[in-house]
Amino acid sequence: MPLAAPRAILFDLDGTLADTAPDLAAAVNRLRRERGLEPTPYNLLRPVASAGARGLIGAAFGIAPGDEAYESLRVAFLDNYESALAVETTLFDGVPALLDHLQAAGLDWGIVTNKAARFTDALVSQIGLQHAACVISGDTTPHTKPHPAPLLEAAQRLGVAPQDCWYVGDDLRDIQAGQAAGMHTVAAAWGYCGHSEPLNWGADVLADSPLQLISLLDR
Repeated sequence: MPLAAPRAILFDLDGTLADTAPDLAAAVNRLRRERGLEPTPYNLLRPVASAGARGLIGAAFGIAPGDEAYESLRVAFLDNYESALAVETTLFDGVPALLDHLQAAGLDWGIVTNKAARFTDALVSQIGLQHAACVISGDTTPHTKPHPAPLLEAAQRLGVAPQDCWYVGDDLRDIQAGQAAGMHTVAAAWGYCGHSEPLNWGADVLADSPLQLISLLDR
């Protein structure tokens, strides 16, 4: 069944709107070089980019939150990333055309990410996303995805009922958050979690590219 036409579309950031993996990988590999270690191959880091520090440090060092060395590595990783967060980061192919289409159609769009505001606010202005109608970061509300609070905050700021929103993301947490908020959900197969099987995690729609969302909107 086709999705009901939205009044607004909300997007995850990393792995959905923006290909941030190159700069995230560079930040964690800088940690390895500082410790006299060889860089972790990029093809091992890219699939875990949506998991942020937890995923990247886990892939690069084999440790997880709760391990003795994790917190100091996390702080150093985030400092590295903040100092160079838009060196190679770009919007995914098709995203600019999609956002132009939304603007022409008079549809508001916003960003809901688990990335902390100290990174989100700087990044969106550097990669052409500053026209978002709202930006909700991981520390905007007391909860992060998969909790629905960030999505509900975004809908409230836009003045749109949650059921009139689509939420688009490339991670299981995105789909869980969208469903918990009562929104229609779109799994972004072009993102970092596109290697997962099955990808859609019960999302209403699986989209292979940003341009496919234009087709969905024009039905």
